[in-house]
Amino acid sequence: MSTSTRQPAANPPEKPRLTEEEKKSNHIASEQKRREAIRLGFDRLASLVPGMEGQGRSEANVLERTILYMEELIRERDALVERAREKGLDTAKWELPDSVTRVPFAPEGAGELPD
Repeated sequence: MSTSTRQPAANPPEKPRLTEEEKKSNHIASEQKRREAIRLGFDRLASLVPGMEGQGRSEANVLERTILYMEELIRERDALVERAREKGLDTAKWELPDSVTRVPFAPEGAGELPD
């Protein structure tokens, strides 16, 4: 049997600490990257919602219009499911969870999508 004696691991050399200016620069770059990702997400979302092309892109407006559009799609889907049910098709697996069909908050003035 060989016995090996373990030597304590040598401390790795310390990484040089960032200066305050480097920290600030990294923070600014990270924040710009985060904002750009949000902006691209809103642009993508706006491109999927009818009537949003050419509109000024207020994030609140994009979210509101997206919610209205999704509610419209859910109503259309529900109508199709009902028609299938009337024709005798089994629609049990087509049901959406309540969390999808229930809107917990509808802001004042929310209504139909304008044409």
